[in-house]
Amino acid sequence: MTSLHHDPLLWLTAPLLGEPDASALLDTLDAELAWQRPTLRLYGREHPIPRTQVWMGDPEAGYRYSGRAFVPEPWHPAVARLRDRLVEVLDDAGLPARFNSVLLNRYLDGQERMGWHSDDEPELGHDPLIAAVSLGAERPLRFRWRDRRAPAFNAWLPHDSLLVMGPGTQRQLQHALLPRQIPGRRISLTFRWVLPR
Repeated sequence: MTSLHHDPLLWLTAPLLGEPDASALLDTLDAELAWQRPTLRLYGREHPIPRTQVWMGDPEAGYRYSGRAFVPEPWHPAVARLRDRLVEVLDDAGLPARFNSVLLNRYLDGQERMGWHSDDEPELGHDPLIAAVSLGAERPLRFRWRDRRAPAFNAWLPHDSLLVMGPGTQRQLQHALLPRQIPGRRISLTFRWVLPR
């Protein structure tokens, strides 16, 4: 793993699965999941999100953000295998983790996006570890310090890569996937532990 920042803990590693497994997983997820485009309420108005997504996990792993409650879809077998692989990789790296849920986002081109945010909902606990797997077109995830202590920076996420956002990341940084003139589809899977209600 390559360290991007030591404080907070931010690690990037690639390849994760190797070929042809990574591309096969991209095709499987694209074809077999029930992709959704929910609307979120912002400033009193409903807006469809600028991407499609699936919330997946254990039955008790309900999740709320932007004023909406999401009930998890059951684990797809390929995603469950990836979850188990991540647990092994992180354990080998000295970052023991467990995951009961994953948010999958699909971006059909470089114009589909995710706005500035931190994954700091109460259901994730005080200092979550989040593991983000990227498949498909390489795009930069933009980070900025909440207290503006230093300039914003990019973490380029190639196909078949793993970005680990460890304890402290969500408290200190925000991140966004901003529009880019980059062709090609991309699917990200952000694995996390949601505190059971």
